Amino acid sequence: MEGAMHTMSKAGTRVNPLSRRPRQQRLVLAVRGAAGTGKSHFAASMAEAGLGRLCYFDVERKARLLPGSDGTLFDALEIRTPDELPDFIDWALDGEGREQGYGCYALDSWAMYFGRKHRDTLLALRERTGDPTAQLSAEELAADQMILQEVLRRLCVDSGACVVIVDQIGAKGKEDREENELGRVLPLTTGGLEYFVDVMLEASLRLEGLDTVRIFRVVKSNSSAFPIGLELREPNFASVLARLTEGSGATGPLLPIHTPMPQTEPELLDVVPTLALVPSAGPTLVELLVKADEYGFSRAQLITAARHYCGGKDDLERLNAEEIAELDRRLSAHAVRRQPAPAEGEGAEAPELMSASGGRGRRSHA
Repeated sequence: MEGAMHTMSKAGTRVNPLSRRPRQQRLVLAVRGAAGTGKSHFAASMAEAGLGRLCYFDVERKARLLPGSDGTLFDALEIRTPDELPDFIDWALDGEGREQGYGCYALDSWAMYFGRKHRDTLLALRERTGDPTAQLSAEELAADQMILQEVLRRLCVDSGACVVIVDQIGAKGKEDREENELGRVLPLTTGGLEYFVDVMLEASLRLEGLDTVRIFRVVKSNSSAFPIGLELREPNFASVLARLTEGSGATGPLLPIHTPMPQTEPELLDVVPTLALVPSAGPTLVELLVKADEYGFSRAQLITAARHYCGGKDDLERLNAEEIAELDRRLSAHAVRRQPAPAEGEGAEAPELMSASGGRGRRSHA
């Protein structure tokens, strides 16, 4: 019995890569600066940029000082323990918080969240080692940073929205006076921000005459609309966002800010069914023995053939499906050839069975 084949089709859908072309402009900013430079007010200005409702994650619990933080302009969510922040973000992005219609997000501040989590890790190390002055190794710090950056990935990447991340740096000229632990943590926060944000601004205050002016300077940029060194005077988020599509500095793609462009490509593609050759079920050992008996072969002769063609196996019960099919094929070839039957006798070799594949094991007859 020849090993028959049949076909099997596979069908379904898959994501169309062309449907993932950018259709809307968004801006992910980090604002770093010393205390009192207006970082939080800048983040809160997202609520008036026409992006939808602002969700403001308040790790420092100072948003109560911002107008409209009670829900009249935006939702400021106080983070009482660092472990709450990932859960709050999940709630806003994927949970019941989606019903609030959030269109933009702010985190105030990354340094506070990172510092408090870092402190927990440090205290655990000191308790484990019994050394009250123990410090994390460079490898442990890098691992700490990698784990905590999941917060940035969720906000800056997964949200698909405009985001402002507030960070802290030491006041100019006072870096050496910063608390030792904070002074060690702050440099660590920069690396994660530089990776996840489009533009990093450094906030400072400048005295012009008798007036104090807020100046935001670009210190890192992925956009030609924000060249390194650019200074923004008393900015709000709406004015910064407008630079992406307006003014002489905007040379990037002209994507709309508030309403995405129409989808021109289907999101899913039908997978064309493919035909796969699947071997049909071969003969069983019982069927092989029946066929051998019909063709005049004894079990002993099958064992001899199996030993020769099936890797030295002399136990028919140990033959796999492929080996049984091979012996079945040789029996079928014998039936076609109709050569004289082998000599009678238990254990005698079957010339036709042994030579059907092309002569191996053939013996001449007088």
